[in-house]
Amino acid sequence: MNNEDKKLEEANLKTIVKYLNDKIKEMEQDIFQDEEKIQEFRRYAWENKSGMDAQELNSVRTSSEQEAILLLKERDYFKKLLKIQNSPYFASIVIDDENKEKQKIYIGMTYLKDKNLDNLIYDWRAPISSIFYDYEKGVCSYEAPLGFINTYLYQKRQYKIENQKLLRIIDSSINIDDDILQEVLAEATNEKMKNIVTTIQQEQNQVIRNTKDKNLIVQGIAGSGKTSVALHRIAFLLYKIKNLTSDKILIFSPNQIFTEYISNVLPELGEENTLQTTFHDYLNKIITEYKQVESYIDFLNRYYVTKNINIEETTYKQSDKIILDLENFVHDLEKNLTFKKDIVENKVYEYSKEELNYLFHERYSSLPFFERIEAMALKFSENNYRGSAKKKATYRKLLLESLEFKKDYKNILIQFYESRFFPYSLSLTEKKQLANNKFINYDDALILIYLKGLMEGFYYEGNILQVVIDEAQDYSYLQYLILSKIFKKASFTILGDINQNINPFYNYSSLNQLNKNFPSKYIELNKTYRSSEEIIEFANQILNLTHICAIRHNQNKPVIKRDRIDYLLKDIATLREKYASLAIIVKNTLSAQKIYDYVKDSIPIELIQANTTNFNKTCVIIPAYLAKGLEFDSVIVYQDQEAYFKENENKLYYVAVTRAQHELYVYRVLD
Repeated sequence: MNNEDKKLEEANLKTIVKYLNDKIKEMEQDIFQDEEKIQEFRRYAWENKSGMDAQELNSVRTSSEQEAILLLKERDYFKKLLKIQNSPYFASIVIDDENKEKQKIYIGMTYLKDKNLDNLIYDWRAPISSIFYDYEKGVCSYEAPLGFINTYLYQKRQYKIENQKLLRIIDSSINIDDDILQEVLAEATNEKMKNIVTTIQQEQNQVIRNTKDKNLIVQGIAGSGKTSVALHRIAFLLYKIKNLTSDKILIFSPNQIFTEYISNVLPELGEENTLQTTFHDYLNKIITEYKQVESYIDFLNRYYVTKNINIEETTYKQSDKIILDLENFVHDLEKNLTFKKDIVENKVYEYSKEELNYLFHERYSSLPFFERIEAMALKFSENNYRGSAKKKATYRKLLLESLEFKKDYKNILIQFYESRFFPYSLSLTEKKQLANNKFINYDDALILIYLKGLMEGFYYEGNILQVVIDEAQDYSYLQYLILSKIFKKASFTILGDINQNINPFYNYSSLNQLNKNFPSKYIELNKTYRSSEEIIEFANQILNLTHICAIRHNQNKPVIKRDRIDYLLKDIATLREKYASLAIIVKNTLSAQKIYDYVKDSIPIELIQANTTNFNKTCVIIPAYLAKGLEFDSVIVYQDQEAYFKENENKLYYVAVTRAQHELYVYRVLD
């Protein structure tokens, strides 16, 4: 750009920095004074409460609460200003204003207004900011609260600002391999995932800003930024949807390692972290019949390591067919159970078995099994005790005794496995395990949760309004069915990659299959920003893929193949010297322990296990199924004759190699 343009940009930055610094100082003083004011207000209310009537006291409390809410909002904005103090904005656009005159819009992590309430900086989530992400120069539009606004884009500009100094200015187009993006891709990986707000691409922006569709299903290839997009979408929804707060959003992560890895992104974007869990944690929360529920990782370990698993039976337990079989079993159970005798409570209130059977099979037939019992018990108690529910438990006990049926889900689960609806035979060992209260396998736990839901109604989470499911391809349809019934009010954002499915018992031909349970907008992300072209070409060959597009510039670093373990220590040393992070990825936990024992005395290295949460990415050994969602500057995929990726495990192999950003070594030591 010409020198005059550069001086104008430097002058603008200087003006904004001065206003920003003044605003921070002003708010710091205001917040301190407001806190003192609220404390004084509360002190006054406490000291004078005896002289106030109920209405006056309630009015004082309401005023105090409203003041506190406003103060919290002011504090949140103050924190956001502190975050942008050293780098106030990262982009600008020049468009037509209402009078068809050129208007320059600066875009940053949060907004900043001048004393006339005109925007000096627009929040990246503001409607007008979408132009920067979605358009090249020319005719464009954005969706404002009152409808679509048509305008003309004259200029897109990106900035690198550090410590309030303008280091670089780049006039850019929508070109996905622009200089800023390539610079970001070339950076070494961090311990935690970073925000991508300065480099959001057009296809990613369509996911982030979609509020028209209640549910979104995103199929994204390895390295397409699925998780980053999901987190930026959360930040956008918090900005866009009134009264949506972080505690009303729940993220399902694949494991605790991944949960920790993504924990920085929302705070970087100026938002509180949302509620986060794993499906296993949710199983533990709902299943009270057993002390321990097998985790998904341990379930996979049974398959990949111990082989202590019945393939055919487990495949059926994970299948869609079992859903109908469970429903038919419960329906058959309800149909054949009848009250055997009249019930009498307190020697006065009597109900005949005919009346009980009418209520159970006719009047309350639309309710789940145990909800019918609850409804009948409540009705009898309220009828006989002037609307009181105090005898509800007594009637429940009498009703179940008359039915000759116990609310024992362990026994009901065994009944299902021994019924005509289950096509396999339950061994004595399996029966004993299910009958105790210590441990239940992962696949049995899913069946138990659905069985409980059918018989007593599903656990309901009405406070959750947004659910995000990452690594969606590893969830069976039964799991989605359960989640849809638990989170009835919620909108779902479901993200995954069918090429990275590590569940050996359930496969999708397309994530669009989930449309039958979640009427959704289906979107594909087919560009990868993580790995070099050479790594992507190698990964494509594993699954015979051709459609994947690598955005990272050609680094001319071919994938290195090894067939002897003798090279390992030297290769580790070489990659550690060149890069900030290195992962040795193996097939399973046994192989991880073996390689760890081989190298630990020579090189500082960390072994990642299922219960690991915090770890340093400098040099780690990790099983492939724990590495999902993570990325490293360099990767060594190690296989030997005891643990190598077989042909039917090629998706797990694909997961392993696509963790690499810059350089990949593949060991296959089979002699």
